[in-house]
Amino acid sequence: MPKTVNVRVTTMDAELEFSFQPNTTGKQLFDQVVRTIGLREVWYFGLQFVDSKGFQTWLKFDKKVTAQDVRKENPLQFKFRAKFYPEDVAEELIQDITQRLFFLQVKEGILGDEVYCPPESAVLLASYSVQSKFGDYNNFVHQTNYLSSERLLPKRVLDQHKLSKEQWEERIQVWHQEHRAMLKEDAMLEYLKIAQDLEMYGVNYFEIKNRKGTDLWLGVDALGLNIYEKDDRLTPKIGFPWSEIRNISFSDKKFIIKPIDKKAPDFVFYAPRLRVNKRVLQLCMGNHELYMRRRKADTIEVQQMKAQAKEEKQQKQLERAQLESEKKKREAMEKEKEQMEREKQELMMRLYQFEETTKRAERELQEQLDRAMRLEEERRRVEQEAARLEAERVEAIIAKEELARQAEDQLKNQEQLAAELAEYSAKISLLEEAKKLKEEEADSWQSKAKEVQEDLLKTKEELHFVMTAPPAAGAPASSSSSSSSSSDSESDHEHSEENSTYSAELQSQGINDHRQEEERLTEAEKNERLQKQLLALSSELAHARDDSMKTQNDLLHSENVRVGRDKYKTLRQIRQGNTKQRVDEFEAL
Repeated sequence: MPKTVNVRVTTMDAELEFSFQPNTTGKQLFDQVVRTIGLREVWYFGLQFVDSKGFQTWLKFDKKVTAQDVRKENPLQFKFRAKFYPEDVAEELIQDITQRLFFLQVKEGILGDEVYCPPESAVLLASYSVQSKFGDYNNFVHQTNYLSSERLLPKRVLDQHKLSKEQWEERIQVWHQEHRAMLKEDAMLEYLKIAQDLEMYGVNYFEIKNRKGTDLWLGVDALGLNIYEKDDRLTPKIGFPWSEIRNISFSDKKFIIKPIDKKAPDFVFYAPRLRVNKRVLQLCMGNHELYMRRRKADTIEVQQMKAQAKEEKQQKQLERAQLESEKKKREAMEKEKEQMEREKQELMMRLYQFEETTKRAERELQEQLDRAMRLEEERRRVEQEAARLEAERVEAIIAKEELARQAEDQLKNQEQLAAELAEYSAKISLLEEAKKLKEEEADSWQSKAKEVQEDLLKTKEELHFVMTAPPAAGAPASSSSSSSSSSDSESDHEHSEENSTYSAELQSQGINDHRQEEERLTEAEKNERLQKQLLALSSELAHARDDSMKTQNDLLHSENVRVGRDKYKTLRQIRQGNTKQRVDEFEAL
């Protein structure tokens, strides 16, 4: 039995290991990978490997894996990557796993600066990336520096601005908060919708020359072939949609494209290496096939996939709605609980205050009772003193009368008796005055005792009112692309393939092609609020930008913005005129 071959396949978020027989084809290995990860939109993807000369190459499906120039390792190493890109991610990508794989690959291209992204768009994309990982922003869960370990922005953007990491994170957090209630899958799709408007998204670049020997770039993408000047890979100069091309062929390093327009001459360019022409042909055939498929009615398989995806999305939305409803109920209950706790605390405080007031009133009442008792005792003492004085007065009167009788009886001692009488009279006067004073003092104390008695009665009434009145209750609160630059640096090693000729007929019959891509608008143009936010952030970042750190792409992008040019406006412009005019323009470059 032949020995099995071990292989490791790395996707954007996983590593898979398999063993296969030596006669296994590339298609069989690819099918095993997509079955394992549950992917059905297989037409976008391929298996990439490094060949024995160190160059990135796509695995051919019709050949045995072991017969291809895979670097001899154990296990054999492959990357599962998107080879072709959709024209419109929102319309074409069906499965969540497809969106996720594209999201991760495009994000890697943007963060690695393979796809140019202006700073303000990079911040917006970073916020969608954060939403796709963390979900809704929650200030209790997402504390300060919750983004500190995340790679969110291209190094170029960080280097060009005099902002700290914390300041960048603050700007990203502001937009993260705006994505509340957005599903993680929807955040990935929004990321891709913004990213697909970038000029370098989904473009494969190849170094070429025209007949004059001018160094140029050929860009191959989902919409057609575009020609770029050597120092500008953002703004193409000439464009040819797939619907204008009927045949693509090359002989050695000469590449020939035959337009459908019979009056137009062949579009000819030269690649520095045969390997480039092979890759260009593969990409042209694959992109043209998808271009044609998009302009025909969906197959039964795609219709079933879309129906299933729609059903799954509706189910997720229903589950999300139920979850949100339960979350709101829980939040309302928590708020009600907090409100009840606050009310309880308020009632406890009021009860404490009431108890303190009662204790104070009782103390004051006791003090008044004590004072009343003291006044009563003083009043009794004064009355007793008055009674004693009265008794003495009576005794003095009796003594006076007795003396008077004795005076009558004792005429002989008249002078002496008169003196005694005068003495008693004076004493009586003094006693009467003392009595009068005591009576006035008694009246004063009696008045004070009466006032104290009235205060005591008032205090008792107030205490009775405080103890019987219910405490006031508070009213309950209402609850409420990768752009892969293929300027291959490999040495010429195609001596065994010289004089090789390959050709591919591109069928364009039976398609509904109105070149609607030329009428498209960017996501920013569709959303006025988003457009204003991007402009405001761009203006804000301009104050912190170090202009000496600007790259060539930054300068090109600034010029495009100044003249009001974007990806789709440029596309309309470079496709103007007939095919012959554009071929002639290419030859004149």
